[in-house]
Amino acid sequence: MSDDLIVRKGERIPRRSLPDYAEAESFSHAISRDGIIGTLFRDSNQYGPLSMLFALLIIATVTGVMIKLLSGFF
Repeated sequence: MSDDLIVRKGERIPRRSLPDYAEAESFSHAISRDGIIGTLFRDSNQYGPLSMLFALLIIATVTGVMIKLLSGFF
């Protein structure tokens, strides 16, 4: 087991240490300071869930457009 995993009394699942976290003033400030990857995947600020929703919306839109374009060929 890794040194950064902590098992407390009465718990079976080890806890990992918390990631670095700092409040951001706005969504654009969070992206400019922590980057897209830091905000989206590393939860480095409070806008992680919002950025995940935007990423899912973009991916779903691109997927839908590709399916619509490819459906014309088959």
